Amino acid sequence: MLRVFKHDMADSSKFVITLELVPGPRHTGRKLETVLDIARDASKDGRISAVSITDNPGGSPALGPGALAYQLLRKGLDVIVHFTCRDMNRGGMESRALQMAMLGMRNILALNGDYIGKGFGGQGKPVFDLDSVGLVLMLSMLNERDRNTDPEEFFTGCAVSPFKQTQAECFAQYAKMVRKISAGADYMITQLGYDARKFDELIRIQKETECSVPTLASLYVLTPGAARMMNQGKIPGCVVTDKLLQQVESEWANKDEGRRSAIERAAKLGVILKGLGYKGIHIGGVHTNFRVAAQILDRMADIENQWRKFLPEFDYPQEKGYYIYSPEVVGTNTFGRADKDPNPITTIDKILFHSLDKIHSIFFNADASVASWLRTVSGWLDKYRLGHALVHLLEDPVKILLLSCQRCGDCGIQHIAFQCPESGCPKHTRNGACGGSLNSRCEVRPEQQCVWVRAYNRWESVGRTDQMFKECVPPRMWELNSTSSWLNFHLGLDHQTASTEVTRLCRSVTCKLKDEAPLDSGDKRSGNNKL
Repeated sequence: MLRVFKHDMADSSKFVITLELVPGPRHTGRKLETVLDIARDASKDGRISAVSITDNPGGSPALGPGALAYQLLRKGLDVIVHFTCRDMNRGGMESRALQMAMLGMRNILALNGDYIGKGFGGQGKPVFDLDSVGLVLMLSMLNERDRNTDPEEFFTGCAVSPFKQTQAECFAQYAKMVRKISAGADYMITQLGYDARKFDELIRIQKETECSVPTLASLYVLTPGAARMMNQGKIPGCVVTDKLLQQVESEWANKDEGRRSAIERAAKLGVILKGLGYKGIHIGGVHTNFRVAAQILDRMADIENQWRKFLPEFDYPQEKGYYIYSPEVVGTNTFGRADKDPNPITTIDKILFHSLDKIHSIFFNADASVASWLRTVSGWLDKYRLGHALVHLLEDPVKILLLSCQRCGDCGIQHIAFQCPESGCPKHTRNGACGGSLNSRCEVRPEQQCVWVRAYNRWESVGRTDQMFKECVPPRMWELNSTSSWLNFHLGLDHQTASTEVTRLCRSVTCKLKDEAPLDSGDKRSGNNKL
């Protein structure tokens, strides 16, 4: 079976080029023919290791990636299939994975996915039964299960976004990166941005923590329309600053000049990324013909050795943007520290967090002195209908009032600094932030702060930010829905004790922890505040 992409990623001498294709909303027509033409020309060009095929970008219905991927595989072009958690429950996702394996589609990009858009009859129901870490774990499970009967395995990638504005967002992204690698991710593709310091930051974090996988950096042929949408936050995770938007609009006053400038910008950023140590580049924004991508690659070959002189052209910091490393160390082997970003936590938030943390350490800790007694009492209460009624009478009002509890029966508040992942996050993420936050605000509910930003601020206040990346969190157990999470914990029924397969698959040691933490907040109480 065709395995060009996996082999190229394993070749230490190879700078890998991939190209993103975006199927349209129809299974026939000019749009699809154009995508097929681009793929055909990419295959003939010979420099493209694989094309990636998106999975309903923006959450709106489009041609599913599987059919197009299979057609391209049959024509001899390796493919990367985007696989999101938005539209299927875990049963549907496992079934889809088995179908792709049977058809030879083994390169997967595991994503949370953009929030749901409008389809037939209006907006669809967002599922997000697994998050991207859970999806990587599921694919790892399938690899392990079928290893003796099937020599081919899923080659699983994930996304990471270094283009975050605040310290809390940065930490949340890199912490989730660690969990994705722990879950079994084989490679990464970055989100899109034009800030060389941020691209450099990601590579440094990986080197300094010795926690890395081959990473492709995203490039994009930037037009005024795309730039405006990214600038307005309409394409989650992509960053175009006001300064860059003005420059792009000025360049495109003349279309020919704008097109030349877009190709030149992409080529310059491409050689910078190669110089910084990225494994390759992932080219997007090629929608009409392959010639644009070929021109970018040709230009890169001409200017490859000049990458350092182009660094000042990619200085597009976000307003009050946070950086881990000092600007003078970009492109060097020096790990200088930038200033720390204040992480405010309100008095009410601090009191609530400390209270819940203390209560949890006493009553929901398997090593606590009262744990044995609570197991005995829970076992007795579980035998009687009146016992269940009494527990719900005590449990539900408190949790609904303080946490907007959804009565899932498999509580995960301890993983998110004592916030409810069901009510607090529209994507129900239990393993870390998605890539869609903008200036610490939720992608789906911009009126509220991202729940993982609040989690970082809470954990940071007590020097325990390591809680955000150690161990993968198993998915919610739906069979416990509407039951008592208190009883389920003490009876060993919830995800913390029952999901042994998931916790076994999540690697116990992923990266070497350093004495000086890349994201150390400077809190002297913190003995574990490191990646």
